[in-house]
Amino acid sequence: MPADAPAAGKLWGGRFTGALDPIMTQYNESIYFDRVFYAQDIRGSIAYARANTHNGILTAHEFAEIERGFHVVLKEWQDGTFEIQPGVDEDIHTANERRLGEVIGKAIAGKLHTGRSRNDQVATDMRLWLRDQLDKLEEYLVDFLKVIAARAEKEVEHVMPGYTHLQRAQPIRWSHWMLMYGSFFAADLQRLRELRVRVNKCPLGCGALAGNPFNIDRDAIAKELGFDGIIMNSLAGVADRDFVVETMQWGSMLMMHMSRWAEDLIIYSTGEFCFVKLADAYSTGSSLMPQKKNPDSLELLRGKSGRAFGQMTGLMMTVKGIPSTYNKDLQESVEPMLDHVKTVGDSLQIATGVLSTLAIQPKNMLKSLTPDMLATDLADYLVRKGVPFRETHHISGQVVALAEKEGTPMDQLSFEQLQGVDKRFERNVLEVFDYQKSVEMRSAKGGTSRSAVMEQIEAVKRALAGEV
Repeated sequence: MPADAPAAGKLWGGRFTGALDPIMTQYNESIYFDRVFYAQDIRGSIAYARANTHNGILTAHEFAEIERGFHVVLKEWQDGTFEIQPGVDEDIHTANERRLGEVIGKAIAGKLHTGRSRNDQVATDMRLWLRDQLDKLEEYLVDFLKVIAARAEKEVEHVMPGYTHLQRAQPIRWSHWMLMYGSFFAADLQRLRELRVRVNKCPLGCGALAGNPFNIDRDAIAKELGFDGIIMNSLAGVADRDFVVETMQWGSMLMMHMSRWAEDLIIYSTGEFCFVKLADAYSTGSSLMPQKKNPDSLELLRGKSGRAFGQMTGLMMTVKGIPSTYNKDLQESVEPMLDHVKTVGDSLQIATGVLSTLAIQPKNMLKSLTPDMLATDLADYLVRKGVPFRETHHISGQVVALAEKEGTPMDQLSFEQLQGVDKRFERNVLEVFDYQKSVEMRSAKGGTSRSAVMEQIEAVKRALAGEV
């Protein structure tokens, strides 16, 4: 057979006699990105070899040699001395098995793959790698939520405008704003923990598609690898990439929340608002305008959300039309997964840094409050006197119109002017125009009073502890 025929170095080459197009070789190989799975691939191979020892495929000596050889290979990867052979090492599985044969001899190494396919092997590697990454992402998200809770507790006294339609609406606590996102990210944390359970299922032992013919103990393999259980259907074991899609769906949801959070802070950091100042570590300047301090960290968070969404939808479009079990299209699940996980992880760490170092400007927040934001409080004043809300809403609107007509803030209208609108106003009506009183009146669960905000902080802490 010609030296350049596929069989010269390929695991699958026996069927083929013609050489592979060099461009096809590059197009087909995945070693330059799936080598990130080197440790998971070795760990799965050792567990598989151990199971094949129990069913008589390997002797104890052969298993010991395979385990010894893989420890050598693992160290080479860790030390950066592993040499990939271009055109030979298609993927991490091929590379590891090729090197194992060089270390312990092909006679023993050649028995490793008995009953196994790269189909169940890659699915196992991906799940092992992703499980570890989800644990890291959980740590990052927990750190971020801890900062949110800590700042919300420390800065609970500060009041700012709350907005709807980007129009000033009602006074709220700065902490209440932070805890809006705290509730979003706490839900993301819960979803992440639920996702991990579905990721942590073992496909190893499913073979190419039909199962293992040597009665391998899949439960023992799963237990050794730390999986919660096995995928029961061998066809599903090699066909499934839902765990990658769901990870990207989760990551896209988190990045959607992150983008909204970043957008708010970008707005609040502008000269028109001046509610917050970013630390220099998370800002950049202009190449032309010396006075500029740009919120690039937040803009990148906002921008990278689109990247995350694109990776999710791209993979879904790849998977949606392929027929059952393994198809090479599924190789396209690896690169977007790697980049998606990195993007989300980096974003969480940047967001934590931004919020940890952010300086708030409480005086500017207070200056942005205006008496007309207490119009609802004025309506509520009459509600407490038994007037129907629909009527009080209209009366309060008349007071707003009067203040605009007179060019006078609502809280500076005289008592006589207020009575001119409605005789049911009494002299204590002027007590309505107090921003701290306004926020404290909203004491029902979920509101912006101090006690309600403190309850929300406790809810975030319970979420961190895994309590619903």
